[in-house]
Amino acid sequence: MILLRTLDDLPERFRRGAVSIGNFDGVHRGHARLADALRAEAGVVKGPAVVLTFDPHPASVLRPDRTPPSLSWPERKAELLGQLGVDAVVAYPTDRELLALDPETFFERIVLDRLAARAVVEGPNFFFGRDRLGNLDLLAELCRASGVLLKVARPAEIDGAMVSSSRARRLVAEGRIEQVNRMLTQPYRVRGMVVRGEGRGRRLGYPTANLDRIDTLVPGEGIYAGRAWADGRVWPAAVSIGPNVTFGENIPKVEAYLLGYEGTLYDRLVEVDFLARVRDIERFGSADALVAQMGRDVRIVQEIAGPRGMGPA
Repeated sequence: MILLRTLDDLPERFRRGAVSIGNFDGVHRGHARLADALRAEAGVVKGPAVVLTFDPHPASVLRPDRTPPSLSWPERKAELLGQLGVDAVVAYPTDRELLALDPETFFERIVLDRLAARAVVEGPNFFFGRDRLGNLDLLAELCRASGVLLKVARPAEIDGAMVSSSRARRLVAEGRIEQVNRMLTQPYRVRGMVVRGEGRGRRLGYPTANLDRIDTLVPGEGIYAGRAWADGRVWPAAVSIGPNVTFGENIPKVEAYLLGYEGTLYDRLVEVDFLARVRDIERFGSADALVAQMGRDVRIVQEIAGPRGMGPA
């Protein structure tokens, strides 16, 4: 799978195929249905399966104060779409010039000229062009006039409601990780730079990696079972999100204890998958009581996430 950042001089092997356009944030099961239909249409036209997405999110250009928090970054999005069989992902640079194109011009310049698409695959809630004026009816009309195949994929549903990125965001923000993971194609993941903290975890026997500069939505406060990537291996991780109220702190932090890891991770980027929520953040009467609870948390994490230092990533 190839991640591209521009449509200028697009390699010929990614032209004249099937194209799906959208944000694909989080790459959920609805996106998986799109990818299935995209691969099928690519086979019909005997071309590549290409996803055109946008970086940054268009709302960050038009309405920066109302931009939804991201569920995935471009490289992660491309990785997940590649696992679904997509040949290339274009993370197209979003600017006001692009967003000012009317639907007809967008279709002509992007879909026909740049991508030379022979098929387009979208979901039922697709809009495109300036002010989202283009809808499926207009897209169907433009495709017919241009001899381009159009396939509309059925949405995915879980518990009687449509799977969507906005629904996934609500679940992540509420800390309902098990529910959101049912909607996603892979467990919810964040990444952050490891920075120096108070060093309290090491003194308590549970050294943690303090993650900063996280560029996606952070789950709601709580203790989680997860997996972390470090030194080319996957490590079970107990993850704390929130302030350390036992020691009088009120500033929320993201701290991950990698079970069995003995190195240092300062100034390194670490990725963490969230598998399950273990408990709420609690205030304990003493450091000993906190350490005892941390021991119980670690045993639960081992049951959920596997043994220490599980092997190659």
